[in-house]
Amino acid sequence: MFAIHTLQVLKRTPARLPVRHYTQYLKEHAYINGAWVSAKDGNTFTVKNPATGEELGRVADLGVAETQDAIQKAYDAFYTWRDTSAKERCEILKKMFALMMQNQDDLAKLMTAEQGKPLAEAKGEIMYAASFYEWFAEEAKRTYGDVSPAMTGKRGITIRQPVGVAGMITPWNFPSGMITRKLGAALAAGCTAVIKPAEDTPYSALALAMIAEEAGLPAGCMNIVTSSRENTPAVGKVICESPLVAKMSFTGSTATGKILLKQAASTVKRVSMELGGNAPFLVFDSADVDTAVAGAVLAKFRNMGQTCVCANRILVQDGIYDEFSKKMAVAVEKFVVGNGMEAGVTQGPLINDKAVQKVANQVKDAVALGAKVLIGGKRHELGHSFFEPTVLADVPKEALACREETFGPMAPLIRFKTEEEAVAIANACNVGLAGYFCSNNISQIWRVAEKLEVGLVGVNESIISAETTPFGGVKETGMGREGGKYGIDEYLQYKYICFGNI
Repeated sequence: MFAIHTLQVLKRTPARLPVRHYTQYLKEHAYINGAWVSAKDGNTFTVKNPATGEELGRVADLGVAETQDAIQKAYDAFYTWRDTSAKERCEILKKMFALMMQNQDDLAKLMTAEQGKPLAEAKGEIMYAASFYEWFAEEAKRTYGDVSPAMTGKRGITIRQPVGVAGMITPWNFPSGMITRKLGAALAAGCTAVIKPAEDTPYSALALAMIAEEAGLPAGCMNIVTSSRENTPAVGKVICESPLVAKMSFTGSTATGKILLKQAASTVKRVSMELGGNAPFLVFDSADVDTAVAGAVLAKFRNMGQTCVCANRILVQDGIYDEFSKKMAVAVEKFVVGNGMEAGVTQGPLINDKAVQKVANQVKDAVALGAKVLIGGKRHELGHSFFEPTVLADVPKEALACREETFGPMAPLIRFKTEEEAVAIANACNVGLAGYFCSNNISQIWRVAEKLEVGLVGVNESIISAETTPFGGVKETGMGREGGKYGIDEYLQYKYICFGNI
């Protein structure tokens, strides 16, 4: 019966989604096995607009029982989805890509409403998110195997097969992109998924479920489990420990990642994790100062500094330090802070008050240790969860801003003298996701790029992530890669088959 249903769905050619106001994406239900469901106890949780503090709506607050049901439905669906052809999976993913792009404006407005980023950035994320569906649609047809060298009387081949149900726990800072980067690879490989989106931004995830449903993705292949901050630990534990879940993927903090990793070990799951970052941005004397300033501003303040690849420590060489710091303060002063829905706004709110307090504490600590505030440095007069874009000069390496990920609009400038000193400072942390540097010395470029202990390096470039390239880090930033030709490997396993009596 399920196989017949699947074929019918695959044959359906979806029309363009009807034009919607973004508020029509505010679903109050979770999505399990192709149905929109409430919590068994009827509980819901509130989602707020961080720019205004106003309630956007209420969403089903699912718990352990509903999560177990979602896992079972994904497990059942897997045994049909894995047997679809690569071409069939490709076609559905391409439809999901097309529908996202057709509805880019409304999906972006929805994201800005619940996450806060300026509308232009939200549109960019929708395009980025959709690109993973398009990329992995093609990768679905390239999961090649191998033929082993001939053995006497035997022949051997190696095939690649989907691992099974993939559990995914995703963050609020890129509420669409962090789902599609995982889900696109999983679906292309033949896996099904149970997704737990961040409680601050569930609507973007539920909108993706609407897109998938319209594109003809069979029931059970994509399940969205929404839950409150209070229920999240229990839901995450079920996903990690369920024997029906074969793969666990998480993007979030290092502390939470370590907890989930221990839980996933109980069933020896395959795990990929993209955890905390503390990205260095090095500016050498040979760099073009104006180009370096523009790059540092972009790397630091995109999404109000709330990205895992944000430039968290900006190291500038002695010879250009004063010029660089003055020009960066001037550039940041031009920012327009406000509601991301408003035209011209370049900086929106932080996600919540806890995030604001963290930035404020880091500024206070740095100033107490001798740093100077060049611009900003306090809560914004708009109130709510707004913070002034901030640049601090002469920040000591011991400051919290250098030792902890800020995740906010504050740029600490650190002076250095030599290349060796800069690299040592850059590598003096327990995480390593992204690193950036500006230099026009080709020998130095090779040396520094190879010595930085990170998974991603931007050389005279601040926007380094794309669907065609691998994303992931080293040290306690996690394990595994997403995107590029390597991303699908996380959802495939190898099987060797030996033919005898030949």
